Amino acid sequence: MKEQTFSLSDSAANSLPAERAAFIRRTYSHLAVALLLFTGLEYYLVNAPFAAQLAMSMTGGMSWLLVLGLFMGVSYIANKLALSGGSEQMQYLGLGLFVIAEAIVFLPLLFIATQIGGSGLIPTAGLMTLLLVGGITATVFITKKDFSFMGGILSVGGFVALGFIVCSMIFGFSLGLVFSAVMILFAGGSVLYSTSNILHQYRTDQHVAASLSLFASVALLFFYILQFLMSFAGGGDD
Repeated sequence: MKEQTFSLSDSAANSLPAERAAFIRRTYSHLAVALLLFTGLEYYLVNAPFAAQLAMSMTGGMSWLLVLGLFMGVSYIANKLALSGGSEQMQYLGLGLFVIAEAIVFLPLLFIATQIGGSGLIPTAGLMTLLLVGGITATVFITKKDFSFMGGILSVGGFVALGFIVCSMIFGFSLGLVFSAVMILFAGGSVLYSTSNILHQYRTDQHVAASLSLFASVALLFFYILQFLMSFAGGGDD
């Protein structure tokens, strides 16, 4: 999980209703822009002439370990920039870097999905993701419960999942359908945690960081839903 910095004394939960509502609107509008940017970048990458070669070079041999390592490094830097108390330009730079990094990491999976599932597999995964995110969001906003206690659980779970992924690449075994299903639950928990933090943890001036956190969780959920669906279409290897 990404390192996050909160100050409960001036969080959105303790702000005036108008300020809190404005913060939530800004957060979700930034999330929408990030998703649109991600979709546009991914459409370009998947349909680019170099897509097949790039996807193969990213996943061939132990290259995927290097890709994951670079992605984690970029994610750390992007999150630091988004959470910084500096200029908004630096915060937007962090969000933009993260979206670009996600688009590159997703390329191999989406390229394979277009080859084995035709034109309907990715939109189906996208729709399922949006429906699940909508349900989780409604749950948080209706109940107004604080799920920040899940942070430690998700951190441990993330390291365990990463360990399984690394071992699968080193020892050459497939993680399979069960792992994808478990990771869907994990990603759903991440969406729940990020959404709860929007209500209870972030300050009203941290809408960029809040949207980055939520985008990361939504992207992770989409990744494993798509991988789960690909398993039934004959693909989905990690």
